[in-house]
Amino acid sequence: MDNADKRRKMLYDKACKDVLSEKGIIGHILKTCVKEYKDVPIEDIVNKYIQGTPEVERTLVQPDDNILRIESKHTEDKSEDNAVFFDVRFTALVPDTEELIELIINIEAQNDFYPGYPLLKRGIYYCSRMISSQYGTVFTKSHYEKIKKVYSIWVCTNSSKEWEYNIARYGIIEENIIGKAKAKESHYDLLSVVMICLGQKQYTELEGLLRLLNLVLVDNSLNQQEKKNKLAEEFSIRITPGLERGVKEMCNLSEGVERRGIEKGMAIGLAEGRAEGRAEVAIELLKEKLSIEMIARATKLTVEQVKEIGKKNALI
Repeated sequence: MDNADKRRKMLYDKACKDVLSEKGIIGHILKTCVKEYKDVPIEDIVNKYIQGTPEVERTLVQPDDNILRIESKHTEDKSEDNAVFFDVRFTALVPDTEELIELIINIEAQNDFYPGYPLLKRGIYYCSRMISSQYGTVFTKSHYEKIKKVYSIWVCTNSSKEWEYNIARYGIIEENIIGKAKAKESHYDLLSVVMICLGQKQYTELEGLLRLLNLVLVDNSLNQQEKKNKLAEEFSIRITPGLERGVKEMCNLSEGVERRGIEKGMAIGLAEGRAEGRAEVAIELLKEKLSIEMIARATKLTVEQVKEIGKKNALI
Protein backbone atom coordinates (compact mmCIF):
# COMPACT_ATOMS: atom_id res chain seq x y z
CA MET A 1 0.00 0.00 0.00
CA ASP A 2 1.56 3.31 -1.09
CA ASN A 3 1.36 6.56 0.89
CA ALA A 4 -1.61 7.84 -1.12
CA ASP A 5 -3.57 4.67 -0.37
CA LYS A 6 -2.64 4.86 3.32
CA ARG A 7 -3.82 8.45 3.49
CA ARG A 8 -7.04 7.59 1.68
CA LYS A 9 -7.68 4.73 4.13
CA MET A 10 -7.01 7.02 7.08
CA LEU A 11 -9.42 9.65 5.74
CA TYR A 12 -12.04 7.00 4.96
CA ASP A 13 -11.78 5.58 8.49
CA LYS A 14 -12.21 9.05 9.96
CA ALA A 15 -15.23 9.75 7.75
CA CYS A 16 -16.79 6.43 8.87
CA LYS A 17 -16.29 7.35 12.51
CA ASP A 18 -17.77 10.82 11.95
CA VAL A 19 -20.87 9.22 10.43
CA LEU A 20 -21.21 6.49 13.07
CA SER A 21 -20.89 8.98 15.93
CA GLU A 22 -24.07 10.77 14.83
CA LYS A 23 -27.02 10.15 17.16
CA GLY A 24 -29.41 9.79 14.23
CA ILE A 25 -27.35 6.90 12.82
CA ILE A 26 -26.73 5.38 16.26
CA GLY A 27 -30.48 5.36 16.99
CA HIS A 28 -31.13 3.04 14.04
CA ILE A 29 -28.21 0.79 15.05
CA LEU A 30 -29.45 0.46 18.63
CA LYS A 31 -33.04 -0.18 17.52
CA THR A 32 -31.96 -3.20 15.44
CA CYS A 33 -28.95 -4.54 17.36
CA VAL A 34 -29.52 -3.87 21.06
CA LYS A 35 -32.37 -5.97 22.45
CA GLU A 36 -33.12 -3.45 25.19
CA TYR A 37 -34.36 -1.03 22.47
CA LYS A 38 -36.31 -3.47 20.30
CA ASP A 39 -39.69 -1.93 21.18
CA VAL A 40 -38.52 1.68 21.63
CA PRO A 41 -39.19 4.31 18.93
CA ILE A 42 -35.98 5.55 17.29
CA GLU A 43 -36.90 9.14 18.15
CA ASP A 44 -36.95 8.22 21.87
CA ILE A 45 -33.64 6.36 21.60
CA VAL A 46 -32.03 9.45 20.07
CA ASN A 47 -33.60 12.10 22.28
CA LYS A 48 -34.09 10.33 25.64
CA TYR A 49 -31.72 7.41 26.07
CA ILE A 50 -28.38 8.18 24.38
CA GLN A 51 -26.42 10.08 26.99
CA GLY A 52 -24.41 13.17 26.10
CA THR A 53 -22.63 13.56 22.77
CA PRO A 54 -20.91 10.45 21.37
CA GLU A 55 -17.28 11.27 20.69
CA VAL A 56 -14.51 9.72 18.64
CA GLU A 57 -11.06 8.63 19.92
CA ARG A 58 -10.76 11.19 22.65
CA THR A 59 -9.82 10.21 26.20
CA LEU A 60 -6.97 7.99 27.39
CA VAL A 61 -7.43 4.88 29.51
CA GLN A 62 -4.34 5.05 31.74
CA PRO A 63 -2.79 1.96 33.36
CA ASP A 64 -2.74 2.47 37.13
CA ASP A 65 -1.36 -0.28 39.38
CA ASN A 66 -2.13 -2.78 36.61
CA ILE A 67 -5.78 -1.70 36.60
CA LEU A 68 -7.16 0.21 33.61
CA ARG A 69 -9.45 3.02 34.68
CA ILE A 70 -11.83 4.77 32.33
CA GLU A 71 -11.45 8.48 32.94
CA SER A 72 -14.53 9.26 30.82
CA LYS A 73 -16.93 7.48 28.50
CA HIS A 74 -14.93 8.20 25.35
CA THR A 75 -11.58 6.51 25.43
CA GLU A 76 -8.34 5.36 23.96
CA ASP A 77 -6.90 2.15 25.39
CA LYS A 78 -3.15 2.63 25.61
CA SER A 79 -0.88 -0.41 25.92
CA GLU A 80 2.86 -0.50 26.25
CA ASP A 81 3.46 -1.16 22.55
CA ASN A 82 0.93 1.07 20.80
CA ALA A 83 -2.29 2.99 21.28
CA VAL A 84 -5.56 1.29 20.42
CA PHE A 85 -8.62 3.49 20.12
CA PHE A 86 -12.27 2.80 20.70
CA ASP A 87 -13.78 4.34 17.55
CA VAL A 88 -17.03 5.70 18.99
CA ARG A 89 -17.95 5.41 22.66
CA PHE A 90 -21.00 6.59 24.61
CA THR A 91 -23.48 5.50 27.28
CA ALA A 92 -27.20 4.89 26.89
CA LEU A 93 -29.95 4.32 29.46
CA VAL A 94 -32.20 1.24 29.43
CA PRO A 95 -35.91 2.13 29.34
CA ASP A 96 -38.76 0.46 31.23
CA THR A 97 -36.72 -0.79 34.18
CA GLU A 98 -37.27 -0.19 37.88
CA GLU A 99 -34.07 1.80 37.82
CA LEU A 100 -32.33 3.29 34.82
CA ILE A 101 -29.35 1.05 34.07
CA GLU A 102 -26.58 2.34 31.86
CA LEU A 103 -25.30 0.44 28.86
CA ILE A 104 -21.75 1.31 27.82
CA ILE A 105 -21.69 0.98 24.05
CA ASN A 106 -18.75 0.99 21.68
CA ILE A 107 -19.25 1.15 17.88
CA GLU A 108 -16.36 0.17 15.60
CA ALA A 109 -15.95 0.81 11.86
CA GLN A 110 -13.96 -1.99 10.25
CA ASN A 111 -12.92 -2.06 6.59
CA ASP A 112 -10.64 -5.13 6.79
CA PHE A 113 -12.75 -8.21 7.57
CA TYR A 114 -9.69 -10.50 7.87
CA PRO A 115 -6.98 -8.43 9.63
CA GLY A 116 -5.07 -11.57 10.71
CA TYR A 117 -7.34 -12.56 13.61
CA PRO A 118 -11.10 -13.14 14.13
CA LEU A 119 -12.88 -9.81 14.57
CA LEU A 120 -15.33 -11.50 16.93
CA LYS A 121 -12.52 -12.25 19.40
CA ARG A 122 -11.44 -8.61 19.25
CA GLY A 123 -15.03 -7.58 19.99
CA ILE A 124 -15.09 -9.84 23.06
CA TYR A 125 -11.77 -8.37 24.17
CA TYR A 126 -13.18 -4.84 23.81
CA CYS A 127 -16.20 -5.82 25.93
CA SER A 128 -13.88 -7.28 28.57
CA ARG A 129 -11.90 -4.03 28.60
CA MET A 130 -15.05 -1.98 29.04
CA ILE A 131 -16.14 -4.14 31.99
CA SER A 132 -12.79 -4.33 33.79
CA SER A 133 -12.27 -0.59 33.29
CA GLN A 134 -15.37 0.11 35.38
CA TYR A 135 -13.39 -0.71 38.51
CA GLY A 136 -12.59 2.52 40.34
CA THR A 137 -15.22 4.60 38.54
CA VAL A 138 -18.46 2.59 38.41
CA PHE A 139 -17.70 0.31 41.35
CA THR A 140 -15.01 -0.21 43.99
CA LYS A 141 -13.95 -3.00 46.34
CA SER A 142 -16.46 -5.90 46.08
CA HIS A 143 -19.48 -4.01 44.71
CA TYR A 144 -19.71 -6.11 41.56
CA GLU A 145 -23.49 -5.64 41.57
CA LYS A 146 -22.87 -2.19 40.07
CA ILE A 147 -21.19 -3.47 36.89
CA LYS A 148 -22.92 -2.05 33.82
CA LYS A 149 -23.64 -4.02 30.67
CA VAL A 150 -21.47 -3.33 27.63
CA TYR A 151 -21.95 -3.71 23.89
CA SER A 152 -19.28 -3.72 21.20
CA ILE A 153 -20.92 -3.21 17.79
CA TRP A 154 -18.82 -3.74 14.66
CA VAL A 155 -19.83 -2.29 11.30
CA CYS A 156 -17.86 -4.19 8.66
CA THR A 157 -17.97 -2.36 5.33
CA ASN A 158 -16.01 -4.92 3.31
CA SER A 159 -17.24 -8.35 4.42
CA SER A 160 -16.58 -11.74 2.85
CA LYS A 161 -19.16 -13.28 0.52
CA GLU A 162 -20.21 -15.67 3.29
CA TRP A 163 -20.82 -12.90 5.83
CA GLU A 164 -22.14 -9.98 3.76
CA TYR A 165 -25.60 -8.68 4.67
CA ASN A 166 -25.55 -10.53 7.98
CA ILE A 167 -26.21 -9.14 11.47
CA ALA A 168 -25.38 -11.42 14.41
CA ARG A 169 -25.31 -10.88 18.18
CA TYR A 170 -23.19 -12.87 20.65
CA GLY A 171 -23.51 -12.91 24.42
CA ILE A 172 -23.53 -14.91 27.63
CA ILE A 173 -26.36 -17.40 28.14
CA GLU A 174 -27.31 -19.73 30.97
CA GLU A 175 -27.02 -23.48 30.36
CA ASN A 176 -28.20 -25.86 33.07
CA ILE A 177 -25.98 -28.95 33.24
CA ILE A 178 -27.69 -30.47 36.31
CA GLY A 179 -30.81 -29.05 37.90
CA LYS A 180 -33.24 -26.32 36.85
CA ALA A 181 -32.26 -23.32 38.98
CA LYS A 182 -32.34 -20.03 37.11
CA ALA A 183 -30.14 -17.00 37.78
CA LYS A 184 -31.46 -13.51 37.22
CA GLU A 185 -30.59 -12.63 33.62
CA SER A 186 -29.18 -9.23 34.56
CA HIS A 187 -26.56 -10.99 36.72
CA TYR A 188 -24.86 -12.66 33.73
CA ASP A 189 -26.09 -10.83 30.62
CA LEU A 190 -23.30 -8.26 30.88
CA LEU A 191 -21.66 -8.22 27.45
CA SER A 192 -22.74 -8.53 23.84
CA VAL A 193 -20.83 -8.32 20.58
CA VAL A 194 -22.75 -7.44 17.42
CA MET A 195 -21.34 -7.94 13.92
CA ILE A 196 -23.01 -5.94 11.13
CA CYS A 197 -21.64 -7.08 7.78
CA LEU A 198 -22.23 -5.01 4.66
CA GLY A 199 -21.41 -5.65 0.99
CA GLN A 200 -21.26 -3.96 -2.40
CA LYS A 201 -24.95 -3.99 -3.35
CA GLN A 202 -26.77 -0.75 -4.04
CA TYR A 203 -28.72 0.36 -1.00
CA THR A 204 -32.04 0.05 -2.89
CA GLU A 205 -31.59 -3.75 -2.91
CA LEU A 206 -31.66 -3.87 0.92
CA GLU A 207 -34.01 -3.14 3.80
CA GLY A 208 -33.83 -1.69 7.30
CA LEU A 209 -30.48 -1.05 8.98
CA LEU A 210 -28.50 -2.73 6.17
CA ARG A 211 -30.17 -0.37 3.70
CA LEU A 212 -29.26 2.67 5.81
CA LEU A 213 -25.63 1.70 6.43
CA ASN A 214 -25.02 0.61 2.83
CA LEU A 215 -26.43 3.95 1.68
CA VAL A 216 -24.22 6.08 3.88
CA LEU A 217 -21.03 3.97 4.06
CA VAL A 218 -20.79 1.85 0.90
CA ASP A 219 -23.01 2.80 -2.04
CA ASN A 220 -21.08 5.28 -4.21
CA SER A 221 -23.70 5.55 -6.95
CA LEU A 222 -25.25 8.58 -5.21
CA ASN A 223 -23.72 12.00 -4.78
CA GLN A 224 -23.51 13.92 -1.52
CA GLN A 225 -26.80 15.78 -1.90
CA GLU A 226 -28.68 12.64 -2.93
CA LYS A 227 -27.39 10.78 0.13
CA LYS A 228 -28.39 13.62 2.44
CA ASN A 229 -31.87 13.72 0.90
CA LYS A 230 -32.33 9.96 1.32
CA LEU A 231 -31.14 10.05 4.93
CA ALA A 232 -33.63 12.79 5.75
CA GLU A 233 -36.58 11.49 3.72
CA GLU A 234 -36.31 7.73 4.17
CA PHE A 235 -34.81 7.51 7.65
CA SER A 236 -35.85 10.81 9.29
CA ILE A 237 -32.24 11.56 10.21
CA ARG A 238 -31.36 15.16 10.94
CA ILE A 239 -28.44 16.33 8.82
CA THR A 240 -26.05 17.89 11.32
CA PRO A 241 -22.82 19.65 10.29
CA GLY A 242 -20.85 16.60 11.47
CA LEU A 243 -22.95 14.15 9.43
CA GLU A 244 -22.77 16.42 6.39
CA ARG A 245 -18.98 16.58 6.73
CA GLY A 246 -18.69 12.80 7.00
CA VAL A 247 -20.94 12.14 4.00
CA LYS A 248 -19.10 14.73 1.92
CA GLU A 249 -15.69 13.23 2.74
CA MET A 250 -16.85 9.70 1.90
CA CYS A 251 -18.33 10.84 -1.43
CA ASN A 252 -15.11 12.68 -2.32
CA LEU A 253 -13.01 9.62 -1.48
CA SER A 254 -15.28 7.35 -3.53
CA GLU A 255 -14.97 9.65 -6.54
CA GLY A 256 -11.19 9.60 -6.15
CA VAL A 257 -11.11 5.80 -6.03
CA GLU A 258 -13.33 5.63 -9.11
CA ARG A 259 -11.06 7.97 -11.09
CA ARG A 260 -7.92 6.05 -10.07
CA GLY A 261 -9.52 2.72 -10.89
CA ILE A 262 -10.75 3.83 -14.29
CA GLU A 263 -7.37 5.35 -15.15
CA LYS A 264 -5.63 2.12 -14.14
CA GLY A 265 -8.17 0.07 -16.09
CA MET A 266 -7.85 2.22 -19.21
CA ALA A 267 -4.08 1.83 -19.13
CA ILE A 268 -4.44 -1.94 -18.93
CA GLY A 269 -7.03 -1.94 -21.70
CA LEU A 270 -4.80 0.08 -24.01
CA ALA A 271 -1.84 -2.17 -23.23
CA GLU A 272 -3.86 -5.29 -23.97
CA GLY A 273 -5.16 -3.93 -27.28
CA ARG A 274 -7.75 -6.69 -27.58
CA ALA A 275 -11.34 -7.47 -26.54
CA GLU A 276 -10.39 -9.38 -23.38
CA GLY A 277 -8.70 -6.21 -22.17
CA ARG A 278 -12.11 -5.06 -20.93
CA ALA A 279 -12.28 -8.08 -18.64
CA GLU A 280 -8.85 -7.15 -17.23
CA VAL A 281 -10.14 -3.62 -16.69
CA ALA A 282 -13.18 -4.99 -14.84
CA ILE A 283 -10.94 -7.12 -12.60
CA GLU A 284 -8.83 -4.11 -11.64
CA LEU A 285 -11.91 -2.01 -10.89
CA LEU A 286 -13.43 -4.82 -8.80
CA LYS A 287 -10.21 -4.88 -6.78
CA GLU A 288 -10.70 -1.15 -6.18
CA LYS A 289 -14.16 -1.95 -4.72
CA LEU A 290 -16.12 0.08 -7.25
CA SER A 291 -19.78 -0.78 -7.65
CA ILE A 292 -20.72 -3.25 -10.38
CA GLU A 293 -22.85 -0.60 -12.07
CA MET A 294 -19.93 1.84 -12.26
CA ILE A 295 -17.63 -0.86 -13.64
CA ALA A 296 -20.18 -1.76 -16.29
CA ARG A 297 -20.35 1.88 -17.39
CA ALA A 298 -16.57 2.29 -17.44
CA THR A 299 -15.87 -0.94 -19.38
CA LYS A 300 -18.95 -0.98 -21.64
CA LEU A 301 -19.70 -4.47 -20.30
CA THR A 302 -23.13 -5.51 -19.05
CA VAL A 303 -23.84 -5.79 -15.33
CA GLU A 304 -24.23 -9.56 -15.78
CA GLN A 305 -20.83 -9.81 -17.50
CA VAL A 306 -19.15 -7.88 -14.68
CA LYS A 307 -20.79 -10.14 -12.08
CA GLU A 308 -19.62 -13.22 -13.98
CA ILE A 309 -16.05 -11.89 -14.13
CA GLY A 310 -16.15 -11.07 -10.43
CA LYS A 311 -17.40 -14.51 -9.43
CA LYS A 312 -14.90 -16.26 -11.71
CA ASN A 313 -12.05 -14.36 -10.04
CA ALA A 314 -13.49 -14.66 -6.50
CA LEU A 315 -13.89 -10.88 -6.24
CA ILE A 316 -17.63 -10.84 -5.45
